[in-house]
Amino acid sequence: MLGTSLVTTSTASAAPVRSSEYLAKTPAQAYSVAQFWLDSNAAALKAAKEYKYEYYVGSSEKLQVKGGPSADGKPGVTNPTGAGKVTATKVKNVNLPRTVGKVFWVDSKGNKWWASGSAIHSKYGNLVVTAAHNVFDGKNVFDKWVFVPGYYKGKAPWGIYVGKQAFTHYDFTVFEDYDKDYAFVTVYNGFQLLPKQEVSKEEYDKWTGDKWVESKEITRKEYRQILDKYGPLAPVWRERIKGEEAVGPNYPGAEKSQIEVTEQQWKDAPFPRGRKAPNGSKVLPPKITHLTKAQYEQLLKDKAAGKVLGKLTRDRRGNYLLIQYFVVQWVKPTKNVKYYLDHFYIGKVKDVGPLAKNVGAQGFAWNQKRGTTVFAFGYPAAPHPNGSTGFTGLTPKWSYGKTYTAVNPKLKAEESIGLKSAMTKGADGGPLIWQYSSTKRVGYVNGVISWFGDADNNGRIDFIASPYFDGETKAIYDAAAKTWSGSIVGKNGEVLK
Repeated sequence: MLGTSLVTTSTASAAPVRSSEYLAKTPAQAYSVAQFWLDSNAAALKAAKEYKYEYYVGSSEKLQVKGGPSADGKPGVTNPTGAGKVTATKVKNVNLPRTVGKVFWVDSKGNKWWASGSAIHSKYGNLVVTAAHNVFDGKNVFDKWVFVPGYYKGKAPWGIYVGKQAFTHYDFTVFEDYDKDYAFVTVYNGFQLLPKQEVSKEEYDKWTGDKWVESKEITRKEYRQILDKYGPLAPVWRERIKGEEAVGPNYPGAEKSQIEVTEQQWKDAPFPRGRKAPNGSKVLPPKITHLTKAQYEQLLKDKAAGKVLGKLTRDRRGNYLLIQYFVVQWVKPTKNVKYYLDHFYIGKVKDVGPLAKNVGAQGFAWNQKRGTTVFAFGYPAAPHPNGSTGFTGLTPKWSYGKTYTAVNPKLKAEESIGLKSAMTKGADGGPLIWQYSSTKRVGYVNGVISWFGDADNNGRIDFIASPYFDGETKAIYDAAAKTWSGSIVGKNGEVLK
């Protein structure tokens, strides 16, 4: 858990209402989070699964049709970003909001999960609303939390937005009360990795950002041509054959052979660096390769089995690294060996600006009456309780209708509002939007999908439920909506401190 918990009260003597936690307190921490999800062609994003939690209530616990949530003050709204006041429009086809996307995180066991969320209006255009259970595990905030609007199969069309600070109700973070299962998360400016750029060895050595080397096989003729042109410092090498005899570079047909050694062997090389080495031998600088967490964990196992010579470590930013050590010798010519040319790459990043600038942001509504007609949007993915499937989680879906009272004693949800819907897990955290304009694709968020139910007990989800947004929700939203987050990278692509 990063940062320090901040708790405020509505009055000097009142019970705590709001709690907030840092997710990634500094741009450097946020950069590491974004890199984790985007590395290796967004492998971590693709590996994440829809979140699994105790979410379901059947008809054995009867739904209430009377009572339920009540307003604690006058109803109110905050308009969507840049849209002014909106009213619902009746159209034949529903245009999905661009504000909706997936939130991703890693739990304390290292599992990668996702659920739904939406951009919502704020002073700095940097706010996401989702379910609190998509941010907290009951004790601490989740790790590596990001929002990806419009997510589809590893693609982040408007960038990836790293969570900076999460604002929730005290009753959820302390008591896991699902009547308060909502969270407002400030996010840094959007972040994109630009296509890798191949550069010269000199540019590679000077670059202080992400960089890596890829070795590609070439022919023996190409190997000799490059070696003859550039000499012993040419970025070419050949596999070493067991039992090869080391000779000097002037030996007829002698070939340069790059040999990987352990860190200690590299330090104990029999020819001091900076001095003339026997037989043209040379100690090379360490080769550093960035890894995903999955690659790192697999290489740890391989190293324990004696299959890896290099050093596995993590840097101050939390990046996973493999450091390899090589020496070069000249050997007698050998047939049937492979030759390689090193290619040098650097990675630059781009700041795509605030979230609302790219996808817009929904308005916010509180203390609205039960029975209000709303749309619900989310990414349903899980099968129904009876095992039947109907959703893939690849694209967002929607439901429409009037809200009513719903109760789930298992989750301490006694004042939730329900909505008829067949959406399943994965959709949780998605917004309930009142007065949704299908032409402008915005309206007023007055709830988030929290839990699911089967009212007729046939094994299929037939309603979703949300916390009721009241004056306390408004107070938490206000605190989040005026909080600045900032950028991860500077104008020249450098990571900010």
